[in-house]
Formats: sequence, C-alpha cells, structure tokens
Amino acid sequence: MSKYIDLTKILTRMPDYAFDYIEVAYDGESINTQIGYSLDIKIFLEYLKKFKFRDVNEIDEITPEMLNEVTLRDLNGFKAYLTEYESEYTSASGKKIKRIRRNSEHGINRKLSGIRGLFLYLYKNDYIDHNVTDKLDFKRLHQKMKRPLTTQDVLNLIEVLYDGENYFDGRTRAAYLNRKQRDIALFTAYLGTGCRVSELVNLNINDVDFESSSFVVTRKGGDQQEIFMPLQVENEMLKYVEERLADDGVKDTDPLFISRNGKRMLPQTVEKNLKNYCRAAGITDPDKMHPHALRRTFACNMIADGVDIKMVAELMGHKNIEVTHRYYTQYATEKRRQVMRSYEIAERKDDGEDKS
Repeated sequence: MSKYIDLTKILTRMPDYAFDYIEVAYDGESINTQIGYSLDIKIFLEYLKKFKFRDVNEIDEITPEMLNEVTLRDLNGFKAYLTEYESEYTSASGKKIKRIRRNSEHGINRKLSGIRGLFLYLYKNDYIDHNVTDKLDFKRLHQKMKRPLTTQDVLNLIEVLYDGENYFDGRTRAAYLNRKQRDIALFTAYLGTGCRVSELVNLNINDVDFESSSFVVTRKGGDQQEIFMPLQVENEMLKYVEERLADDGVKDTDPLFISRNGKRMLPQTVEKNLKNYCRAAGITDPDKMHPHALRRTFACNMIADGVDIKMVAELMGHKNIEVTHRYYTQYATEKRRQVMRSYEIAERKDDGEDKS
C-alpha cells in the first residue's frame, strides 16, 4: 500500500486543523516524517478523548475551543502516559488487537515536539487564544556518545566491499556478486560525501552529472543541493551507471539504486546490507553498523582534516550548526584521548643509570 494512502487514512480520521497543520508545517518533508508526526498527534488526541473529553465519540470531534481547555497538568499527564500505554488497531482480517507501546526519552520528546508545533500553529492562526505548551518541559536526554568508524574500520569495510567473494560463500556470495558494483558505488558515496541514506536512495540516474562530477540530492525540508564527488566515488558511480544503462529498457529518469526486484532501494535494505558487510569486516559495535555511522565518520574526518565547521555543516546539509558541533565534540574527545595517553607525569630515570 502506498505511504500516501496510509497518510491520507490517518488524516481523514482527524480534525481538519490537524490535517492543515501537517500540510503546512511539514510541506517538503519526507512522507515518513509526515506519517510520524500525524501518528503522534493522533496519540495525543486519543489521550484527550480517553482522559479529558470523555463525551466525544471520535477524535475528529475535538475542536480548537476544546484544546483551549488543555492545561499544563494535562500535558504532563500525557508525557507520563507516553512511557507505557495501550493502543488498539484493526488487523487486515478486521480483528481488534491491543498492544502495549513504550517510548524512549527521545521518542517522548519527539511526540511532545509535534504537539507543541500543533499548538503553536493553532495559536498563530487564531484558533486558540494561548499556547499552554510553552510551559511544558521536555524529557532530559542522557545521550550516549556514538563513535565514528576508525581508519582501520573503514579499510576493513572497503576491503569487504571490493573483495567480498573472499568473505562470503554459497548463496550469500552469489547475492554479493550480483549487487557488487551497486554496493561499492552506494557505500563509497556514503563514506565520501556524508549524504543521508534517504538522499542517496532517492537519486535517479539523471541526478548524476559526470561533467561537473556531482549529483543533486533533495535535503530535509525540500531544498536541493549539488554534491561534488571525490574521484573514487565518481569512478565507482560511473561504473555503476554504465552497468544500469546497459540493461534493456532502463531510462535515465529511473531510480539509480535498485533492489533485486528492480524497484528503488529502501533505507531498511541499505541498513541490512551494511550490517552484513560490517560483520564480515569484524565491525561488531551496533552504533557502527548503522548507515548513519558512515555519515558520522565523514563529518569527523572532515573536522580532523581541518575543514572549517561552517563548511562541514554545509556539506552535511545541516541548517543548524549546533548539530555539526556534536561531531566536533566527538572529534575533540578522540584528540583528548590521544593527548592524555601520550602524557607523562614525570620522566623516570632508568634503574641502571648512575645516581651518584
């Protein structure tokens, strides 16, 4: 089923103002982002229906005037509710199924962010006369620092990508050989440009321009940006594009990276394949086996090479430079480690040295 149909099904069961908010606030964002925030608002309205507005039969009956009655206590109750709650959905066979849902601190904050955005939209457009979410405190996040791939990790991963026939056997080896050039082009582009996985899998063949040694991606928010390719990336991309266009019936408007069934690759497929390559390369840290680790590695390497942080932010497509500073913090942590490991408190004399 098309994700646009999924989004429409969600929004048609919600109030008109929620539909308008998603359409305006997330215009240009990916369909997955729109679905995610639509579901977050749906959960909030269902919470209000269950605990505050018990007289309403459906959530689309909750009006802006009713939202004006929402208090800080209601919002804090919702924040606590999100830690663990029961939801109900209808299966394909029509059976009602109940499930226990849980959210991490990050997941709770994302849902609260969507609710705050909705209230801000309603306030700015005179649907409500005050914005109670301004008083709401978000969950304090305790973030684990995720490490980039080391130089040796990258070398090991590249070796498996290029010489996978020495690491895989049987059907896994046959599958690798069938997609070898695609994966070399994809993952060298990832490591060499720092693009997001969604940006790479959404490329069409004609988005790549070998005259300018670049390709055009659509960033978060819908802005387009020209990405210049390092020489190694360009060479592997050229081999793969020539391989794609050699197939009968392939047009330059078709998806660049395709799965074995000939359709555009999904981010989940990229992640699954990367995990297989990482395992073969001896990379077992779960943080390093996720596609974003390659993007993180690109940013840290740029900073380590002395590239100005503003330029790194532009290369990464960050609108807020504070996001880029996180990568600088990771790089600085590694530099502190190197400095401290080589620091000597005091130089000791050899035991055999004459002390007279």
